[in-house]
Amino acid sequence: METADVERPLIHHLSPQDDVSQYTSDGTFDINNKPALKQSTGNWRACFMILGAEFTECMAFFAIGKNLVTFLTAELRETNVDAAKNVSTWIGSCFLTPVIGAFLADTYWGRYKTVVIFLLIYIIGMLILTVSASLPLIMYVPHNSEVRRVAAYLGLYLVALGTGGIKPCTSALGADQFDGADQVERATKGSFFNWYYFSVNIGSLLSGTVLVWIQEDIGWGVGFAIPMLLMVSGLAVFIAGRKVYRYKKQGGSSLTSVAQVVVAAVRNYDLVLPEHSSGIEHGKQFRYMPYYSLQFSHLAMFLDKAAIVAPCTGEKGKAATTSPWRLCTASQVEELRMLLRMLPVWASMVLFFTATAQMSSTLIEQGAVMDHRVGPFTVPPASLATFDVISVMVCIPIYDAVLVPLARRATGKDRGLSQLQRIGVGLALSVVGMAYAAVVEGRRLALVRAHMPAMSIMWQAPAFAVLGAGEVFAAIGTLEYFYDQSPEGMKSLGSALAYLTIAAGNYLNSAVLAAVAAVTTASGGAEPGWIPDDLNKGHLDYFFWMMAALCLMNLAQFAHRSIRYRGQEKQVC
Repeated sequence: METADVERPLIHHLSPQDDVSQYTSDGTFDINNKPALKQSTGNWRACFMILGAEFTECMAFFAIGKNLVTFLTAELRETNVDAAKNVSTWIGSCFLTPVIGAFLADTYWGRYKTVVIFLLIYIIGMLILTVSASLPLIMYVPHNSEVRRVAAYLGLYLVALGTGGIKPCTSALGADQFDGADQVERATKGSFFNWYYFSVNIGSLLSGTVLVWIQEDIGWGVGFAIPMLLMVSGLAVFIAGRKVYRYKKQGGSSLTSVAQVVVAAVRNYDLVLPEHSSGIEHGKQFRYMPYYSLQFSHLAMFLDKAAIVAPCTGEKGKAATTSPWRLCTASQVEELRMLLRMLPVWASMVLFFTATAQMSSTLIEQGAVMDHRVGPFTVPPASLATFDVISVMVCIPIYDAVLVPLARRATGKDRGLSQLQRIGVGLALSVVGMAYAAVVEGRRLALVRAHMPAMSIMWQAPAFAVLGAGEVFAAIGTLEYFYDQSPEGMKSLGSALAYLTIAAGNYLNSAVLAAVAAVTTASGGAEPGWIPDDLNKGHLDYFFWMMAALCLMNLAQFAHRSIRYRGQEKQVC
């Protein structure tokens, strides 16, 4: 791991006044490896180009994700259950790969280089997907041919890999543009996460309206080619901003550091913890930022054994004792504890994203059997996700400009609501969204079985809007929480952990759908189950009620745990 001295090159010869007034104080440097000037680097001037790259990536991601279930059922001829499972698995993979990107960024390449490389991988994946969608037009290839299927999934999973280096690094790189030691810039960083999510949802809005319409009315090949070209322009814009970005030194492998603590603690299991700190290897307490101090805790006391200085005999014993896989510093141990403290919040967010995963799977399938006519227009089912995006775009400015100042007056906190309070509100809204979807489906089935006219697809809009509002509170709160609570050398990893909740939520949704299909179609398949190919013969409303109940239990346990939770506090020295 790099020390704080290495992270702040050339800064030692600056006077304290110059250091504070002209240069950042958080160890960031410019493209020339010199201390970053506040006036000419970072802040919003750099964030606009970072957000531009993220915007084009989101256009491509949502152009695929929002209508993927339709592509798989209509073009590749998959069943409803298989398509819903495959969509959830693919989306889960998109939010699992950020662990890879975060590791490479924190350890080897840095955030900027990682984004550039993975954008290129993403563009190649989009190209292959575009070709696979166009195969029936280029040559005689059956829609559900194995060649087309292989090409489509190759493109999809290259996209999933590409997004893994973009999502954790653009959010963390954007946050790096604000000096953590400057009170004004530190407060602005909270707004950055709001507007980061806002730009994500602008891309989602355009994808859910314009690109979905192009895919269904003009062609899938064109619908995939447009976002691919936009990504090429996004890559060019991102590279153009390299001179105004603020960069941070890589701190070594954060995952290796975590593994060393676990291995050392296991290898030292037979050692007795000393009563005094003299037997503990403290190393350098401030491993990353000189103005932060770690608050050592008693969480997982067993891990302290990783920092016990064991007695040694001879040269071989001395070498083994000083091995980082046998002896770690107390700050390494505490950094692992910082990650462990976040696990309850992480687990709570998994079920939240299982609920929101319905917006790209079961809610789309529900909309497909409703009346699509809205006045003179025909609305594709995937376009209803627009209400999720509109809700986000409306709620973010209201939250930032109205709710935060009001809450600040009431609570006296800079952010207004604490991060855990914000997440809790989002979890509550997921319960409401799932319950409303269940009520709508129950009413739709009643109309179908009474041979009444089909229910309008617009009845789905409130479900998408409520879940979108939930994302403003829970998803953005989680992204900020994991960045803020992660150790200083593991910020990309922290962002990746936030995205990993989305992956786990989608994988869980895939598993739940498979389990529901297996259980409810028992008796040799005599019963159609809750989610058959013909939803009019099923009970999708039961599935939504089950999800609402799970979300309610999730909210209850989160409220219980958050009352007892004490986050890692950072104190300015």
